[in-house]
Amino acid sequence: MPSLKEVKTKITGVKKTSQITKAMNMVAASRLRGAQDKMESFRPYASKFSEAMSNLSGGGNTNAFPLMDVRDVKTVELIVVTSDRGLCGSFNANVVKLTEKKMAQYRAEGKKVSLICIGKKGYQLLRKSGAVRENYSDIMAHFSINNAREIASDVADNFLKGTADKVEIIYGAFKSVAVQAPVAEDLLPIQPVVSSEPAGEQTMSGDYIYEPSSEEIMDAMQPLYLNVLVYHAMLEVGASEHAARMTAMDNATTACRDIVSNLTIVYNKARQAAVTNELMDIVGGAEALK
Repeated sequence: MPSLKEVKTKITGVKKTSQITKAMNMVAASRLRGAQDKMESFRPYASKFSEAMSNLSGGGNTNAFPLMDVRDVKTVELIVVTSDRGLCGSFNANVVKLTEKKMAQYRAEGKKVSLICIGKKGYQLLRKSGAVRENYSDIMAHFSINNAREIASDVADNFLKGTADKVEIIYGAFKSVAVQAPVAEDLLPIQPVVSSEPAGEQTMSGDYIYEPSSEEIMDAMQPLYLNVLVYHAMLEVGASEHAARMTAMDNATTACRDIVSNLTIVYNKARQAAVTNELMDIVGGAEALK
């Protein structure tokens, strides 16, 4: 049985750890509110942008637009969005697992795979694969639409040059505070957007008169649409990271309380044993004096 001093030292250490995890939980909860506000305020813009793309691409010739060019896939580029910091449970690991699964799938089909890593944790876990083409670390803590624009421009240039025939983006989608699910979405070639509205409520592209032509507007909107998709994924990861960290720190705090409770029982037993031994020594000494 460990000594009283050893057990007491362990209890003190676990209590200090509990204070840290509780503080981190509170910080994550505070940052989650801000990240959720940014994500939710961006959704109406993204929704209307998708609606405009749906109207423009609904009746046009999509083959006329380079970013919609569907060709034989020989090279696939995966954009992997993770957080810069850890201590958020299995959030980043799940995104990386999905990425590795996709890589194995495409390589089994004889396709080349390259990676763009957004976020330090994804890069740290995937750099040994030898497939990382570009790394954007240390931007997820304070990212902006400018970061998304830079990444989208790089991806579009790579696609237009024929270096990549297909581009997917993989990230941890925010479902709820308790659930963050890794998802993979097609980015390039841009697919004609299908409206989610009931058939009777859809607005047809013929209801609008475009100036300049719908083709010119579509050509200008495609790069912007890429910006929207990349920025949306980054916002989702921003909210998911804080939600995952809040849950992880809450679980850690609960675990600390359980450990303290168990160690307290051990401490009390050790203390009781020590007192019993002392009493036995006293009684034994008294008997010896008789």
